[in-house]
Amino acid sequence: MVLGIIGTIIFGAIVGILARLVLPGRQAISMLMTVVLGIVGALIGYWIWGAPKDDGSIDWLRWITSIAVAALLVVGYERFVASKKA
Repeated sequence: MVLGIIGTIIFGAIVGILARLVLPGRQAISMLMTVVLGIVGALIGYWIWGAPKDDGSIDWLRWITSIAVAALLVVGYERFVASKKA
């Protein structure tokens, strides 16, 4: 259970960073919010594609979906929350 939570945080951080990399320009959000949105994107991507397979292979569809969802969350956060703070 603890390893699953730690793994989700690490996966979410990677997904959040990759999501920011695929977006053009500079995003006006903190790294902490990037990790949080990455975790949420990873969980949604996991939920969309179901439990990973136990065959030891990388589930590329889950990665791509998670990155896309996290990128949408970063854009949404930036437009609705970060723009109101400025």
